[in-house]
Amino acid sequence: MEDLAEYAIRAASTLGADYVEARVMVSRNEELILKNGNVDAYGYSENEGIGVRLLVDGSLGFASANRLDKESIKKIVKIAFKTAKASSALFKKKIEFAGIVDSKASWTVSVKEDPFDVGVDDKINLLTEIEKELLKTGIMLPNRLFEISFVESCSVFANSEGALIKAEKTLAYMFYNIVAFVPGKGVANRWREFGATGGWEAMKEWRPVEKIIEEAHILNKVLEEGKKPPNEPVDLILGSEVTGIIVHESCGHPSEADRILGREAAQAGESFIKPKMIGETIGSEVVTIVDDPTIPKSFGFYLYDDEGVKARPRELYKNGKINEFLHNRETASVFGIESNASARAVNYAYEPIIRMANTYFKPGDCEFEELIEDVKKGVYIKTFMEWNIDDRRWNQRYVGLESYLIENGEIKGFIRNPVLEVTTKGLYSKIDAADKNLAFVAGQCGKGEPAQAIPVWMGGPNVRVRNIKVGVV
Repeated sequence: MEDLAEYAIRAASTLGADYVEARVMVSRNEELILKNGNVDAYGYSENEGIGVRLLVDGSLGFASANRLDKESIKKIVKIAFKTAKASSALFKKKIEFAGIVDSKASWTVSVKEDPFDVGVDDKINLLTEIEKELLKTGIMLPNRLFEISFVESCSVFANSEGALIKAEKTLAYMFYNIVAFVPGKGVANRWREFGATGGWEAMKEWRPVEKIIEEAHILNKVLEEGKKPPNEPVDLILGSEVTGIIVHESCGHPSEADRILGREAAQAGESFIKPKMIGETIGSEVVTIVDDPTIPKSFGFYLYDDEGVKARPRELYKNGKINEFLHNRETASVFGIESNASARAVNYAYEPIIRMANTYFKPGDCEFEELIEDVKKGVYIKTFMEWNIDDRRWNQRYVGLESYLIENGEIKGFIRNPVLEVTTKGLYSKIDAADKNLAFVAGQCGKGEPAQAIPVWMGGPNVRVRNIKVGVV
């Protein structure tokens, strides 16, 4: 792999490229889906290939091949070079990359149990056990879907500046979707994703049988017992899952520098943030939101990004102010700074673009009980059923699923379908406290053209929002 990457760099340099990088990857993937008690799909694949990106006269070219031989590499190098050369005359401002990336490193994420050594029957048994235990509950669950998948990859990144990064990791993923029905009360739907850098041991750590059974009982209780939320403004407690989707959508995405520069408008949307808004107030001093690729075992884990830049935590909002954008080397050059290692690609066949990793609201130092002890009347939205946000990441809407009434500092019964509709600044300005209970959920974040679904974590503690209107579906 290293030899092929260096061969691609030499071939492109010989043609006259000003900068060249090559990413070589071999991987294997396994996926299993159980739907309403039946194995709906099973897939196993092995993949290999190389992607080459280069700069010619301030223009980028990219091409990839799914064969690792020198003839295939020659072809894609010529394609990338011709593409860049032909389009260079169209650019008024030439593309530049910030800094010099000449890192040499090798990193590996070890697993306790290789998921590819676990038999297919054992994987089916895990999902059928969930199915059997759900049916034992007696709850009406007309739709039940469970999916597990694993990806093992080995990659080499090299560039013409002297960088050489080798990486090996395994990703474990689980998704479930269950629908509960109570006659005369309607339906409630719960979907959730688990994800980690790790092996089969992650499935055991997640305790999916126990958690999904618990979720089914909660759905049933929400339908049977849920009351309407209060009409008047109340104090609101947001669970870590809700906090996570909020910070991902209304901080992480608008902080992507390519959006801020208007380059993602047609594919993924725009941003309310403008280039000169660093330091502007977006919320209360409690609000600090971090994106950190280096969290061990996280679904969005990496130590070097796909441009060879060493990863570090990024404080996007800090003490209520817009603090830092997510950058690749190109946007960092525009802003006159260094890249903060936000370039990611789903595999060798895609060009790396600016992406989040693990985005979370920084926890506080109090307990959950302290958040609610002085709430006279409020709503606790622990999990969400759906969310929506506009292209600029300003106006947003979240519908609660597992939600409770709070009265005089105590959690009372279930409420059904509370709705939070608010602007980004309107929400963050009303947050006055966060507890210490940091937790994450996994996701597959979509962006780009062609689309790339990249693994991420999103999370935070429970946070308190003061005096805000809660609607109902």
